[in-house]
Amino acid sequence: MIFRPTPLAGAYVIEPERVEDDRGFFARTFCRKDFEAQGLVSPIAQCNVSFNHLEGTLRGLHFQASPHEEDKLVRCTQGALFDVIVDLRPASETYGQHFTTELTADNRRQLYIPKGFAHGFQTLADNTEVFYQMSTFYAPGFGRGYRYDDSAFNIAWPLPVAKISEKDLALPEFSKGI
Repeated sequence: MIFRPTPLAGAYVIEPERVEDDRGFFARTFCRKDFEAQGLVSPIAQCNVSFNHLEGTLRGLHFQASPHEEDKLVRCTQGALFDVIVDLRPASETYGQHFTTELTADNRRQLYIPKGFAHGFQTLADNTEVFYQMSTFYAPGFGRGYRYDDSAFNIAWPLPVAKISEKDLALPEFSKGI
């Protein structure tokens, strides 16, 4: 695996290293030793899948509040998505800044998101599936988020929003707190 640091400390785009032959290829998508060598949390407590029917579907910006913050490893297994993380760590030099990347079934990249980040995405194709590996269990009552269109983040989403939940539309703005 190739770990490429993002401009937001602790977050990485991870690319598989393919071993190819006439059958196709083999690539590792997770190895505890490799993650630990990068100083990344490696325990996986839970895995989730998100399936989205329509291009332009938007989910986020979500996170779990303390003491149930989670590290995430996100990968697109079908279709394509525009993935976004926002640094919510008050002591960070990049507090309030965001990073975007495209994750697709074809590029097979993953995004490692450390604790203290909000996460969201917009699908770039119909029938997009997203696979998440989480370091902690989901904790009802600790789910939080901010509006996807908050001017404090100034995220340039690539498509008009085709679908978004009422819950996500009701999320507060960052400047107003949670």
